[in-house]
Amino acid sequence: MEIKNMRILFLGTPEFAVGILKQLLSNKCNVVAVVTAADQPAGRGLKLQQSAVKQFAIENNLKVLQPVKLRDEFFLDEVRSLHIDLQIVVAFRMMPQILWAMPPLGTFNLHASLLPQYRGAAPINWAIINGEKQTGVTTFFLQQQIDAGNIILQQTVQIDDADTAGILHDKLMEAGGALVIKTVETIANGTVKTINQNELSIEPLHDAPKLFKQHLLINFNKPVTAVYNHIRGLSPYPAAFFEFTTHDQKLYSMKVYGCSYETATVNFDGIIYTDNKTYLNIYCLGGILRLTNIQLAGKKRMDTTEFLRGFNMSNCKLIYR
Repeated sequence: MEIKNMRILFLGTPEFAVGILKQLLSNKCNVVAVVTAADQPAGRGLKLQQSAVKQFAIENNLKVLQPVKLRDEFFLDEVRSLHIDLQIVVAFRMMPQILWAMPPLGTFNLHASLLPQYRGAAPINWAIINGEKQTGVTTFFLQQQIDAGNIILQQTVQIDDADTAGILHDKLMEAGGALVIKTVETIANGTVKTINQNELSIEPLHDAPKLFKQHLLINFNKPVTAVYNHIRGLSPYPAAFFEFTTHDQKLYSMKVYGCSYETATVNFDGIIYTDNKTYLNIYCLGGILRLTNIQLAGKKRMDTTEFLRGFNMSNCKLIYR
């Protein structure tokens, strides 16, 4: 089957999925419709906000389906009426078998890790948090267990020392787009071969669970490199944070988006040092962390020098919970 004649249903929601959908369209793939999340209320006015995939689909005159429930019979009948050959899933939600087993050529997913490493909702963040030097993208056929289907193709991506989650996101999106096209071509020409993930022995095997508030709190009593990795692995979203009190015992919360570090022998850690003009440093185990881009709760994000012009950090103390 020629790739241009293959009827494809694309399922995805965030910006990462948009990057892959763009690649499919630019390579003349026949995306007949997209499935994405229902519009969600957001902002102070709780106005309904469209997903990134829906916005892109509308701009490119693609049919959009937004089922609340993926088992809804009306939705399933609508998918059947499209006579889909192949489904491609990128950053979507768990799908019932009645949906992913529907197309004759199957349903494959793009995951932002080298499976079976970093199965889960936040593989980009956890790879950096854990100090990995490389990660990658994987295409695999869906099965009932999440992120556990047979692998089709993989591509390695290097993680540089200064990469944040945002930078790595874009690297993986670009690599993922190319891998999805290659996967579609392989399926179209009937040469697809797969590898059972259970046959791959990788130790240690890390998971990538969904991030909650407790994962975001910075522990400055850890080695400075671990703290640095934690911060960049959560930047720019959802962003690591810490809490501190001022000399008059007011409690504040601060997100950290940018930092650097130097290794050094220090006698104590978890202490804030600043000249209130040019630097805001925190002593960690085995080094000094220099905060460079921060955001006080309720205020705008700014460089540290700009922040210090309007906030006195002298005699501030870190709070641990």
